[in-house]
This record gives sequence, C-alpha cells and structure tokens, in this order.
Amino acid sequence: MIFSSEFVLAQNQNKNIETGNNYYRQQQYDKAEAEYRRVLATSSRDKTAKFNLADALIRQSKTVDANTLLSQLNVEENDNNLRSKAVYNQGVILTQQKKLEESIEAYKATLRLNPGDQEARENLQKALLELKKKNPPKKQEEKKKQEKQQPKPKISPRDAQQQLKLLEQKEKQVQERLQKNSRTGNAQPKDW
Repeated sequence: MIFSSEFVLAQNQNKNIETGNNYYRQQQYDKAEAEYRRVLATSSRDKTAKFNLADALIRQSKTVDANTLLSQLNVEENDNNLRSKAVYNQGVILTQQKKLEESIEAYKATLRLNPGDQEARENLQKALLELKKKNPPKKQEEKKKQEKQQPKPKISPRDAQQQLKLLEQKEKQVQERLQKNSRTGNAQPKDW
C-alpha cells in the first residue's frame, strides 16, 4: 500500500492540532502555540490551526497577533459559524482592552452571522451597560439640570410612599436580572 505525501502530511497536521489541543486543555498555551504554528508552517491556510493559535495567543495576552489571525479568518472564510467565533473572540479582546464601542460592534457582527449565539448576546448587553455607565446620555444630564432649576410640585405623603414602593420593586427586578446575567455571562474566548 502506497501513501501519498498529502495523506501523510494531513495526518501529521491533525496529530499536531490534537497535541496542541491537549496542551491547551492543560493550560500550557505556549506549547499549544508551538504545535499550531507547526501546522501553519506547512499549511498556512489551515483554519483550525489558525483559530486555535489565536485562542492560545489570547490566553497568553498576545492580543495583537491573535487579532490579526482572527481578522484573517473573518475575511478569508465562507463558513459563517467559524467567522462568528472569530468575530466574537475579537469582541472579547476589545472588551478586555476597554474598547467598548468596538467590542459592541464585534458582538453585533457575531449576532448577524449567528443570531442564536447567546454568549454574544449577553456580552453585548454587558458592554452596552458598561458604556452607559461610562458615558451617561446627555439628555438625562440636561433633564437633571432643568429639574434642579425648576421647583418640584408637592405630592402627598401617601403618593410618595406608593412611588417609592414601585421604584424599589423595579430596582429589585433590575438587580435580579443583572445577577442572573453575571452568573450566565462569559467573557471568555470560544474554543474550537
């Protein structure tokens, strides 16, 4: 039986990827990186090795190189599933770098490619909330200034008590929702 050189090469590449994946699971990201780079040295367009290498680089805080690989995958690939994972991971990098506006756009792009991606949806919500805290809308600030300047109408103590109870209920609902989202949300890169 004669094996073609392409078949042997493909087997070696798969072995290197699996070895890299094992190192990755053991949190030995530098060794995983080396295995994925071996594959890319012989087959520079291997999308699995490229994506996994980007993940290993993210874990080592080599975000510039990781972002370059993820951008290549997003441009070169036709597979929306892989593209959505690449864009999602770019969003994670941008979130870690506190580039909220850009991370929001990355999560939106992820959802356009894969509308069912719950992690992207949750991280989009978190990024939007964080941005809102960082930059409150100007209209609200203007309203607050106007309210301070204008005398407030007096309300009865009973009406004030009712409004206070409603506000407490709304605040409790918001807190519960935020706690639920923080338990289920995950700002970690997606693995292959």
